[in-house]
Amino acid sequence: MKALLLIPALLLLSSATHAQIEQMNERWYSNQDVHKGEKVFQQNCASCHGNKAQGVIKDWRAELPNGKYPAPPLNGSAHAWHHSLKALDGTIQRGGIPIGGTMPAFKGKLTRHERLQAIAYFQSLWSDRIYQAWLKRGGLKP
Repeated sequence: MKALLLIPALLLLSSATHAQIEQMNERWYSNQDVHKGEKVFQQNCASCHGNKAQGVIKDWRAELPNGKYPAPPLNGSAHAWHHSLKALDGTIQRGGIPIGGTMPAFKGKLTRHERLQAIAYFQSLWSDRIYQAWLKRGGLKP
């Protein structure tokens, strides 16, 4: 019986616009995305960004001896929340080298779906306050 009551709610959520999702305080990804994204993140991102996206170098803002900057935390404590979903996906796809970083490009290594799952994982670590600030900055806008 409970399952029958959930069907209209799921249909409503699946047809919701980005603005409606913002109003419902829901996140764009599913628990399954987070679970699969954690695996993608651990295999491809954790060595530089930390296993909980916390970063691996305490002062990620300080320039390294090679003139580059270390990988920032992605757990909501750095600037990742300033960037839209499209921009985050693009950075993963193209890597950080074009903008002066050292992050390799994952185009051809990760599918778009896998990249979005990795983003879902680290965004799941963001507080509701950070996630809402990201939405207000236009995080879901194309």
